[in-house]
Amino acid sequence: MHDEAVAHEFQYASASHQADTAVAGMWLFLATEVVFFGALFLSWIFARHFNQAGFDAGAERSELEIGTINTVILITGSLVYSLGVVLIEKGKTRAFIMCAAAAWLLGLAFMILKFAIEWRHDLDRHMFPGADFGITGDLAGGAKLFWSFYFFGTFVHGVHLAVGLGLVAWVILRVWQGAFSAAYLAPVLVVGLYWTFVDIVWLILYPLIYLIGRAT
Repeated sequence: MHDEAVAHEFQYASASHQADTAVAGMWLFLATEVVFFGALFLSWIFARHFNQAGFDAGAERSELEIGTINTVILITGSLVYSLGVVLIEKGKTRAFIMCAAAAWLLGLAFMILKFAIEWRHDLDRHMFPGADFGITGDLAGGAKLFWSFYFFGTFVHGVHLAVGLGLVAWVILRVWQGAFSAAYLAPVLVVGLYWTFVDIVWLILYPLIYLIGRAT
């Protein structure tokens, strides 16, 4: 379909101009997110530098198996959504819907494993930094700091993933309604960028939470 045949808002010269603006806007938004998460990760690394033994003691109590499974789930979700983008570019909207729905279900599975199961285990073992914290002794201070970063980092990531689930569901609905197709893909691409960014954030959180403390 020619670009002129695709509807676009009045402030844009063409549909391609509208699409390029939407994608550029998402990149700008993600740049601000990089600043936020970058500050979080740098603070995490800086705090660990001065409390390495305590951080490692805290990390050893984390659920490595669930964290690893969730990492595989998110990577698979990104790959499936990316495959869907390739398919819709070829005009296969039904195949895209199936891929996006699979990615959505994988994201939901992550949320269930992280918050309904892993967080519950963490709280049952008194890992929330408070008066009855489960680690005592000289390493308790550093371990509390680790778990403070853990709960804050995973909560913020979970909020972003929840937003991503809403966006993916919206894209599925709009593609099913015929609003987005190979002729106009900007929203599909924008949501894909956000979805991938959320996964990248987790790929940084994963070693900070589960691997570095165990490695040392």
